Amino acid sequence: MKPFEWEKRTSRITNPDGSVVFEMKEAEIPKSWSQLATDIMVSKYFRKAGVPQEDGSTGPERSARQVIHRLAGCWRYWGESHGYFDTTEDAQAFYDELCYMMLHQMCAPNSPQWFNTGLNWAYGITGPAQGHFYCDPQTGELKKSTNAYEHPQPHACFIQSVSDDLVNEGGIMDLWVREARLFKYGSGTGSNFSRLRGEGEKLSGGGRSSGLMSFLRIGDRAAGRHQIRRNHPSGSKNGLLGSGSPRHRRFH
Repeated sequence: MKPFEWEKRTSRITNPDGSVVFEMKEAEIPKSWSQLATDIMVSKYFRKAGVPQEDGSTGPERSARQVIHRLAGCWRYWGESHGYFDTTEDAQAFYDELCYMMLHQMCAPNSPQWFNTGLNWAYGITGPAQGHFYCDPQTGELKKSTNAYEHPQPHACFIQSVSDDLVNEGGIMDLWVREARLFKYGSGTGSNFSRLRGEGEKLSGGGRSSGLMSFLRIGDRAAGRHQIRRNHPSGSKNGLLGSGSPRHRRFH
């Protein structure tokens, strides 16, 4: 089999006026990848902080090897931990084939996987709890995560419901908090507003509802600002293989 070839490249993202938004030199990338794939991988999916460096400090990921290993290696670890493989050889084959397919651009996970998966497993990265929950595989009990990366948010798309309530849990303002939590880690979300009263309907405290659009305009402006920050620096919403990822939601 022909040895896989790597090379060092510069990834540079600029504004229309030529000013540099992002730059990394000597990033290690598969030789067969286009410059567009390089720029997307390096500017969007390389972890930018907390990764152990050769001199003992911490900093960014600098090679696609690191990124793909933390993904496939973490998936293998999860599979072995929860009994998905009969043998160690099966687990190794799973890891090897995933690495091969991603390196040859035969497949790619969604953006939240690139952003979040394996950061704790590969580098020991942790962060303050962000209000996420996970299901304990031993007991089936729903538990609140104690940090942001031990049980990461790797899912791309969510549909959320909202109660006909302004400020309490499950209501309109709480929905914005939940949406911000999803946006923070690169996911997208749609919302089911069917339980909300329409414009002009009576309120329990007197007066009339201002309707769905009144707060969607506010929410859209807030989501738009967050979206711009999250997509920066590359400005591209295309995934590694050029297909619509990451998917940031607008109100549905």
